[in-house]
Parts: sequence; structure tokens; C-alpha cells
Amino acid sequence: MLLPVVHIKRYCNAALLSVLCCFCLSANAQFFTPKNPNSTQVIRFRLVRNLVVIKLKINGKGPYNFVLDTGVGYMLITEPSLVDSVEVSNKRMVKIHGFGSGNDFEAYITNPLNIDIPGLTSYNVNAALFTKDNFGLSDYAGIPIHGLLGYEFFNHLAVKVDFSDSTLRVSLPQHMRYYKRGTKLAMNIEDRKPYITTNITFANCDKKPSKLIVDLGAGHCLSMENIKNKNELQKSYIYADLGMGINGPISGTLSRIKEVELGKYKLKDIVSAFPDKDTVKQSIPRDGNIGIGLLRRFNLIIDYPNNALYLKPSLWYKRHDEHDMSGLTYYTARDAAQHIIIDNVAPGSAASTAGLLKGDEIMMINLYSVVDLSLQQIDDLFKSRDGRPFVLLIYRNNSYLTIHMTLKRRV
Repeated sequence: MLLPVVHIKRYCNAALLSVLCCFCLSANAQFFTPKNPNSTQVIRFRLVRNLVVIKLKINGKGPYNFVLDTGVGYMLITEPSLVDSVEVSNKRMVKIHGFGSGNDFEAYITNPLNIDIPGLTSYNVNAALFTKDNFGLSDYAGIPIHGLLGYEFFNHLAVKVDFSDSTLRVSLPQHMRYYKRGTKLAMNIEDRKPYITTNITFANCDKKPSKLIVDLGAGHCLSMENIKNKNELQKSYIYADLGMGINGPISGTLSRIKEVELGKYKLKDIVSAFPDKDTVKQSIPRDGNIGIGLLRRFNLIIDYPNNALYLKPSLWYKRHDEHDMSGLTYYTARDAAQHIIIDNVAPGSAASTAGLLKGDEIMMINLYSVVDLSLQQIDDLFKSRDGRPFVLLIYRNNSYLTIHMTLKRRV
């Protein structure tokens, strides 16, 4: 009982960071710390379409769903209605440039907020509050998503991310129980984001040391963003909509990387995105980022204070990396019930061959109503097996259609 959609990569870039550096940095450090400094706090999360989602309150209101995202240098509130419900005062308006083909947009910069995460206390945490929901994370995730929490959560703490039981174990570094087995990688914090340098072997067997952001908020496995002669490095590839940037769609190619080295671990045949270009110059030169699609093969300890990333294989370590085989991108629309709406059909894909169209509503998949399926289950179904047949009940132009679709591996 599983169903799939293309993972949408969400980018926040240096332009946002530079704006926030100018407008919202207080004279004091911004961080979280345990209420009991000698304790380890256990915080449950939900893994929703490769997003780590935790609950928190803001200024006594909530709870709200926030994505835990090491790729974000500042706390972002993506749900505009929170400007009133959390009683944000003395906010300032700024314009933000993004990664993608779209216009700039506006956000409020808040004064320090009271962020309540069980067992933790926040200090001087500001946020950028969008006046328009440019991310569409709620539609993508199928549950309400109110924002993203990044550097402020990690910069004072050691955070153990256990994908086996969906828990975070959070403490001051001196009280963290580090893995006796596994591997430790050096990690540098630059512009409030974590970077590692590791070897990437491309499909043409070229091996290159690559500087990558450790991006817990990116649903993909790998994205190589600043690669010269990328077509020569890819054995075969497909053109794809890689998702949404902070202000517009991002296009590029998808192909497989021969090997990614992470300490003593060597991961083979990894699907990677190759965005066409960055529309804003990066303040920190890098080669790309490593996302949760790859990181979830491990249980992690993210230790900003000691500049270290610890990895220990999880239940997903030996899982072969598959990409969506339907060619569909879809999202949820909600009223009294859940609706799954097709947003894009990739040319030449299984969905295109079957005759599916943008705007079609998926009602049933192999006799299962989509009301009874999560988007994660749908994602998993559509990447399950090359050649797997599906019968879809589609609602189009006030009529119901039965459409047969056979999955086709594209990358």
C-alpha cells in the first residue's frame, strides 16, 4: 500500500542569508539549550516525504509543524497567517532574492520569538515571515507545514537523528553518547550552514573532491550544483523539473553518480540532480548538497559545536536508490477531503504514455482510495518496481476515467 511523487527540492540561498544578516541579527547569540543542562531530551519527529517534521509553539501559540532543515541559516515562517496568530510585533519588511526563475518577494523580519520545543529553551531567535507562501510545503507534504528551523536549533547542541524510531536525542555536546561504531566526518560551519568535503565518483569514472552542504531539509539524495562539463560526467540522464526554488521552478537533469564516499562508507549508484544554474551568486563556493534521501541511510549525530558529523548505518543503509518511475508531480488540495492533483507530467514518461494530464485528480490507485493513502505511500508505490502495472481512477472535466499505467525506470 504505497504511492509516489517526485521529491521536490527546496532551496534557500545566500541572498536570504545576506538580507537577514543585515536586518535581524541581534547583539546576542541565537540558540536553543536544554532546560536541564545535564539532560538529554527526546523529541519525536515525523518523516513526511523525506522531511523531518517536529512540533513547536511560538509565543505561546500552536503547536505548529516545522521542518528541521540544516540547509536553512535562519528560521523561516512560511505560513503568512501566523503573522497575526503568533502576535508578531515590530516587524520589518525586506525583499528577498531566490534560486529559481521568478520574481523577488517580500518577508517580515521579526523581533526575537519565544520558541517552545519540549525540554528546550530558546534565546533571541528571530525569523523571516513570508508574506506569501512561496514554498507550497503544505501542499507538497499533505499536512500543514508552517515553516523551517535551521541553524539556531543546531548551533549550541549535539543532535542525534534516529530514523529507525523517528526520534531526536538532543543535549549539550558533553552529554551526548556518541557512536562506538560508525564513522566521524569533519564538518565546517560557514554562513550558518554545515559543509563536508568528500570524494564523488561520476558515471564516467572521474573522481572529484566535492564540497557539499549537509542538507537535512532537501528530499533528494544528492544535488551537484556547480559542475563544469556536467554532460560529460553523466553516462545517461533525463531532463526534469527539480522542484521549486525560493521564488520559482528549478530545471535541470537527473542521472546516477557511480559512488559517494562518506568516511569508510561507499555508496554506489546514487541518483543525483544537476540544476541548470544558480541565478544568485553563492557567498560560499560549493559543489552541491547531500540531502536526506542519502542521509537517512544512516543514523546521524550532528555536532555543530565540535564541527563533526557522525554516521552509523540505519535500517535503510542497503536500500537501492530508486527515483520516481511514473513521471508525475502532484500535490494535495484540501476541503472536506484530501484531493491529489497532478501538477506536471514528464514527456515520454509512464504517465504521459498512459494519457494522464496536468490538472487530473487521482481518485483511486489499484482499488485503494487516495483518502486512505499518505503522499509518502503514493511516492513509494510509484518508485516500487520497473514494469509494475497500476489501474488509476481519474476525475477529469466532470467525468471519471479508468487509466492503466505501467511504471518505467527513467534514471
